[in-house]
Amino acid sequence: MKLSGKGKIYCYTTISRGGSPPEFSTQQNLVGSYCVAVVELDEGPKVVAQMANSKSEELKIGSPVEATFRRIYEDDGMIRYGVKFTPIRTAKP
Repeated sequence: MKLSGKGKIYCYTTISRGGSPPEFSTQQNLVGSYCVAVVELDEGPKVVAQMANSKSEELKIGSPVEATFRRIYEDDGMIRYGVKFTPIRTAKP
């Protein structure tokens, strides 16, 4: 099955200082806390991923999101890339 990369936030949490795995310590030092969501894709499966370009107060269960290819973290001089999700913002009338 080919996935569209679009879905909605099923649930989410904020990872604060001291709560993240060691490979995310640099990110946490740079930006502080960050959000992780369970995203229900339009095709049905649920995936866990970091949220990008968003603050926890902007996120809501059921909000539409889409997958984006992003830098995840750097370890031993190697940059790791993967999927994060960003909110789909709709234009206000």
